[in-house]
Order: sequence, then C-alpha cells, then structure tokens
Amino acid sequence: MPMTPAMSPTPVRSPSAPGRLRVRFAALGVAAVVALGCDAGALSGPVTQVPDPSSENTSWVTPAVSAPGVEHRVFSSQTARTAVSYHLYRPPQYDAEPTRRFPVVYWLHGSGGGLGGIAPLAAHFDAAIRAGRIPPLLVVFANGMTSSMWANSKDGRIPMETVVAQDLVNELDTRFRTVATRDGRILEGFSMGGHGAARIGLRYPERFGAVSMLGAGPLDLDFAGPRALANPAERARIMRDVYGDDLAYYREHSPLTVAEAFARGSGARPRLRIVVGDADNTAPGSAAFSALLGALGVAHEYRLLPGVGHDTMALFAALGERVWAFYRPE
Repeated sequence: MPMTPAMSPTPVRSPSAPGRLRVRFAALGVAAVVALGCDAGALSGPVTQVPDPSSENTSWVTPAVSAPGVEHRVFSSQTARTAVSYHLYRPPQYDAEPTRRFPVVYWLHGSGGGLGGIAPLAAHFDAAIRAGRIPPLLVVFANGMTSSMWANSKDGRIPMETVVAQDLVNELDTRFRTVATRDGRILEGFSMGGHGAARIGLRYPERFGAVSMLGAGPLDLDFAGPRALANPAERARIMRDVYGDDLAYYREHSPLTVAEAFARGSGARPRLRIVVGDADNTAPGSAAFSALLGALGVAHEYRLLPGVGHDTMALFAALGERVWAFYRPE
C-alpha cells in the first residue's frame, strides 16, 4: 500500500476543520452520526447504561485477570508519573524459541473497562496461532480505564493517548523480544477502542504499521450519536472528564479531524481496516468514516457484515478466515 507522512504526535489545531468536514460529509451524502460504542468489557451487545464513576474510572492499575498464557504486569509510566498496568498474552513459542522476536498486537478495549474481554480474546489469538492461521505474536491488553476515550484529557490528569503510543510501546520493546519497528506493531480496538485506534494510529503512523477499527465509535463531530443521545449523563460525564466540556477539544481529537491532517502528510501509511456489523448502531459512522477516507485518498479495507451487532467475537466469527490475513506479514 502507498505510504503517507509520519505525523507529529502534537495534535493539529485547525478551527476550520469541523466546517470542512461537515461540507465534505454533506457532499458524500453520508450521515456522520454514530453511537458511543461500548462493550463494558463483556464483548456483548450495546450497553445502555454505564455505572456511575468510581475509583475504577481513573485507576491506572487494574486487578489481575487469570487466563492461559496471560500475565498481569505493571510498569512505571514517565508520562502518567505513576504505575500503569496491562495484561500480556505470550504464545508458546516465546519461551520455546528464546532468540526469536515477535510482532505485537496492542488491543484497546471498549468503554466500561476491558477485563472481561481478556480471556476470550487471548483464547481467540492462541487458537489461531496453534492452528497456524497467524504467526506467533504477543497481544497487549492495554488499560484504558472505563471511559478515557483513549485520549489525553484536557486537564492533563489522564494522558492516555501518550501513555499508550509512547510509554506502553517503549515498555514492550524494552522488556520483551518484540519486532521493534512499525511493521511489527498492530493497533486494534473495539467500540471506544476502535475510536482510539483510529486516532492514535493515524496520529502515530511512524509507530504502528497496521490499524484495525471494530464497531468503532463515536465517529461524529458533535458527540451526538444514538448511544450518546440515549445516555445523556454518560455523555456529560465523558465531556467533562475527558474533554473539559469543550466541544472544540473533542472535535480536535476526533478521528475525522485527525484523518484530514493525516491525509495532508507525506510519511508512512499504516494498513487500515474498518469492520462493523449492519445491526450495530455504530455502522453509519463507520460507513461515513470509510467514505471520508476514500475522499481523502487514504487506502483502507472496509467490511460491513450482515446480521452482526455490537459484539467483538461475533464480528470475528462473521469474518471467518478473512479475519486472519490482517495479522500476517505482507
């Protein structure tokens, strides 16, 4: 695929960007309205309510999940200035082949927290590796708290994007035998995690060689999709905690705005995959984002899967054997 420019991790400030994007979306005839995707860590259908904020909402260290091949790890984040946890799946080959280096999948969970999804996802990748469908790889389950949007909060308290894109990647490359280049890193996320994967992957294309968005949301410029409108208290909390009640800041960090800045560059381009079910209320936003990327000349894969709702494992099942090609070296 053609490569586009490596972008600076510093957000591009462009007050006119929302206006340009609205005009572009209107010209494409696509509604840019999407739900705030959420799996509440359970990898099930859409969640209509999220618990009130608790200590978990801003906890950099989660409880440990017990699952085959998975370990709970904590490192010192220079950006967050505190200990940060993650879970790591290691394939059997990691210990059996002590000189081999391994590519890494960085998994970003949906809102509500991702602990419930770790065991089934680790089993999903483990089965594929053992069956020879994909090469052995590490899978990092990052801690995105309950509703960080995988963004740097405006008040600076939760610099989540930078922790993931810089500190967590550096931690893995330092502690483990990784393929420590962009071609050895895949960034993938579901729901809120798909939103985060799009923004981080397009903002740091020099660090990630592939980006996968699954049932991603929100993908609109007003944070006014079906889920947000159905859960006004949740929307208000996220707008306050992450975006400082500043719609301009939300728009500045929207994948739509970041995509426009990315398209204007001339550096590396990651492989980009968008997958969503047609029974998922995030589907219109994914279609709109795909149309925007096409209009911007950004190559990507877009798949709309019939009969699938807001469910990670159902998306994988519906893709069938097609799911695995994304994880194989080109």
